[in-house]
Amino acid sequence: MAANEWINGYLEAILDSGAAAIEEQHKPAVDLRERDHFNPTKYFVEEVVTGVDETDLHRTWIKVVATRNARERSSRLENMCWRIWHLTRKKKQLEWEELQRLAKRKWERELVRKDATEDLVEDLSEGEKGDAVSELISAETPRKTFQRDYSNLEVWSEDKKGKKLYIILISLHGLVRGENMELGRDSDTGGQVKYVVELSRALAKMPGVYRVDLFTRQVLSPEVDWSYGEPTEMLTTAGEDADGNDVGESSGAYIIRIPFGPRDKYLHKELLWPYIQEFVDGSLAHILNMSKVLGEQIGGGQPVWPYVIHGHYADAGDSAALLSGALNVPMVLTGHSLGRNKLEQLLKQGRQSKEDINSTYKIMRRIEAEEFSLDVAELVITSTQQEIEEQWGLYDGFDVKLEKVLRARARRGVNCHGRYMPRMVVIPPGMDFSNVVVQEDAPEIDGEIVSVIGGGTDGSSPKAIPTIWSDVMRFLTNPHKPMILALSRPDPKKNITNLLKAFGECRPLRELANLTLIMGNRDDIDEMTGPSVSVLVTVLKLIDKYDLYGQVAYPKHHKQADVPDIYRLAAKTKAAAHGLPMVATKNGGPVDIQRALNNGLLVDPHDQKAISDALLKLVSEKNLWHECRKNGWKNIHLYSWPEHCRTYLTKVAACRMRHPQWQTDTPGDDISSEVSSLNDSLKDVQDMSLRLSVDGDKASLTGSLDPVASSSGEPELQDQVKQVLSKINKPETNSKETEGVKLENVGSKYPILRRRRGLVVLTLDCYDSKGFPDKKMVQIIQDIFKAIRLDAQIAKLTGFAISTAMPVSETVEFFKSAKIQVNDFDALICGSGSEVYYPGTYTAEDGKLFSDPDYASHVAFHWGYEGLKKTICKLMNPEGEQDSPCVEEDMKSSNAHCVSYFVKDPTKAKKVDDLRQKLRMRGLRCHPMYCRNSTRIQVVPLLASRAQALRYLFVRWRLNVANMFVIVGETGDTDYEELIAGAHKTLIMKEVVTEGSEALLRTMDFRNDIVPPDSPLIKSIKGGATPQEISEALKALSKASL
Repeated sequence: MAANEWINGYLEAILDSGAAAIEEQHKPAVDLRERDHFNPTKYFVEEVVTGVDETDLHRTWIKVVATRNARERSSRLENMCWRIWHLTRKKKQLEWEELQRLAKRKWERELVRKDATEDLVEDLSEGEKGDAVSELISAETPRKTFQRDYSNLEVWSEDKKGKKLYIILISLHGLVRGENMELGRDSDTGGQVKYVVELSRALAKMPGVYRVDLFTRQVLSPEVDWSYGEPTEMLTTAGEDADGNDVGESSGAYIIRIPFGPRDKYLHKELLWPYIQEFVDGSLAHILNMSKVLGEQIGGGQPVWPYVIHGHYADAGDSAALLSGALNVPMVLTGHSLGRNKLEQLLKQGRQSKEDINSTYKIMRRIEAEEFSLDVAELVITSTQQEIEEQWGLYDGFDVKLEKVLRARARRGVNCHGRYMPRMVVIPPGMDFSNVVVQEDAPEIDGEIVSVIGGGTDGSSPKAIPTIWSDVMRFLTNPHKPMILALSRPDPKKNITNLLKAFGECRPLRELANLTLIMGNRDDIDEMTGPSVSVLVTVLKLIDKYDLYGQVAYPKHHKQADVPDIYRLAAKTKAAAHGLPMVATKNGGPVDIQRALNNGLLVDPHDQKAISDALLKLVSEKNLWHECRKNGWKNIHLYSWPEHCRTYLTKVAACRMRHPQWQTDTPGDDISSEVSSLNDSLKDVQDMSLRLSVDGDKASLTGSLDPVASSSGEPELQDQVKQVLSKINKPETNSKETEGVKLENVGSKYPILRRRRGLVVLTLDCYDSKGFPDKKMVQIIQDIFKAIRLDAQIAKLTGFAISTAMPVSETVEFFKSAKIQVNDFDALICGSGSEVYYPGTYTAEDGKLFSDPDYASHVAFHWGYEGLKKTICKLMNPEGEQDSPCVEEDMKSSNAHCVSYFVKDPTKAKKVDDLRQKLRMRGLRCHPMYCRNSTRIQVVPLLASRAQALRYLFVRWRLNVANMFVIVGETGDTDYEELIAGAHKTLIMKEVVTEGSEALLRTMDFRNDIVPPDSPLIKSIKGGATPQEISEALKALSKASL
């Protein structure tokens, strides 16, 4: 009956609070731990639903019915009991469904691992097969830790100071600045902000590191301080090295704030997703400018590319992955907090469906960003071993057992056929020891304590004592006793109440020590909201229950700067920095800390007796206390920022280093750069035009300048013109001497694209039911040409490109049938972004086009052609369905970086997200998409796409993405969403593309988390628009800005 009375108490409290506040389950429940407003009714419901057995609720209902009377309160209580019973049953149903899902996932993972290993074994000789089987057996053997052999790594040291590296860190959400950080202002401005700022500063001080840029969002909202709108903030000043030499004007650590999203609004992280591509394009512009500046300072005139791009959290990981692909540089990822783990916890609570969770937290977009980050990352940095095994292990893109098999094969030099798993390493966060004061058996502290409590007898003036000491001491009857410290916010997850119960129920511990609870800052508990209220009230009640007055201190306020002074008095988790032992949970991060420091004891956080026994053991056994203290002092350097950065740089150096390397030499680069410089110098001079054209097989440059302006211009300007003209008149080198592909001449090596100021990109996925270009495409292309040519000045500076899923052969055939000259286009992006061509450039004598070899090497990252072909056929055409296959290979559309298939039966086709999941689980990283009105499925390299191809043009030819106009329909191929978002201008032509392939994209739609809702860079016009209307729409877009 006691349990039933307890339930009745909750039900009565619910009635007192108002029964109408309980919402039906179809409405999203409020997460009490993550919202500012506390609803007592929902709190009581949560307590009943999570803590009571269904049979107890039934008994309560029987009791209510048996004692029913005419009063309205009893009938309301009966109704309430039914409603809570319903919630409990629904919670159990959700838990059962979750168990079923996890069991299915485990079965699928085992099946995938077996399938992947069999595919790998097929390619080995008989002797090697035995080795592979032993690799699999060893991978299946359970181990306590996930270990790697790094014995061959060279530890980062002072010998590296000549490297002069450029490192980029990205942390998008929250308010980031170097000084007076507003930690705790909101849920986005917390420990991660402090971490990335301190990491930036520490890395900039390491030998061999020249510059560190921390990218974040620029916020110009009146809601926040003006400092968050500053484009650049210096974290460390450029100074001198150890030898007294000036290290360079651009060296040091900086915060770089990139504008993206609404400029005048501060957005929480869940609302930033649609603007990620805008950030990527803005960051790319900064990196290209900085690489040029650093090249002039330390690179001997050659660009200095980023050594590594490091994303922090899912949003920054997604951005870092796209930047890594655009620049072809390594990426590193730190998750901080993981979406799948959060989803698992929320589903276990049973208060929200998966759809409701996604609506609130944008969790599916976040998880996909984390999966994509895993695809691209060379290195994943975690704080603990538990994060690797129990959190990253939930992801499709990481499997510990398969990773070991692939690592063993790579070590023996055996082909992995494109299969890849990222490298996971544990590097604990660094700590700032600048405020730590070494105290060896400090008798002077006792003297300071005496002065605080007023016990001094020598008549001398008291020393300057930290204010927080007085705030703590006023609670304690005997402040000389050893102190146990718990420092955390008053959150139910922090287990403060269990610690207090353990202390209150252990009389020997109370007699030997005091307990100090630093629980954030508060003024009046009655004015507070959220779950912290219940924790604080419970603490006060427990102190009264166990009569702990004079033994427990719980000051109301403290500052961040007070923390070192607090640790000088007490002992707990982080007190190792001050030479003090710890008692911590045996789950998660403290396990790794204890293994490294050996400075305390680990306990089950839910076992009160274990907590009290461990505390009593440390307090009562002086030798153990001194041993733990000694170990803490001896090993705490492992958690310093220099040690963290040394390990970090050592692990990063073991990655496969890569950066843009153009295979084709460009002896005409100086001509192009001077033409560009000339354009910049004369852009305000009237009646000046720079005419660029391709004449037959030869790229030529002709200029038309006003004679008066030329003769009366500045000498420096005339010199520039003479230099350019003299270079033009130089004889061309015979291109037939070039090895490999025969090109027409050296002049044609340089696409006219690089001299363009703007680029119009046609990406209309307009196909008939068989996947061939629709006839109306011809008229649209001609109208767009006419629209640009209405203004002669714009026409001279604007180029054209077409971006299509068709192979180059079909694209050229289409142009011929429509009587469109191929040379009217400056670039052809074919095969869903797998190849790039420049008509008039890389062209054989018979007119055949050759793809850009630099782009081919740029996108080859993690590409395994043969392994993909075999696996896709197996997944799309399962055994037993060979008579009616879903797909059939399309040899004509395939190329070295594109595997193409005809879709014979769309009803059997797997959606893109399902297919990508199965490929990831097998270690295959790629970009699958349906295209050409769902008649084809094409798989291209992971970092190849039509959107990424535009960024390549920016990196390779310096044609800024912000000066590109992308023309799309209302729907298209499954990569359509990627083409809308970004810093480029998008013109949507309505009623042109009536059927696309987007129905095969994903099961849960989160397009609104990818495409910005109200972007000034996106404009729509009707499909049958005239050239004049198209021209006006493009001009309006050209004036738009973020």
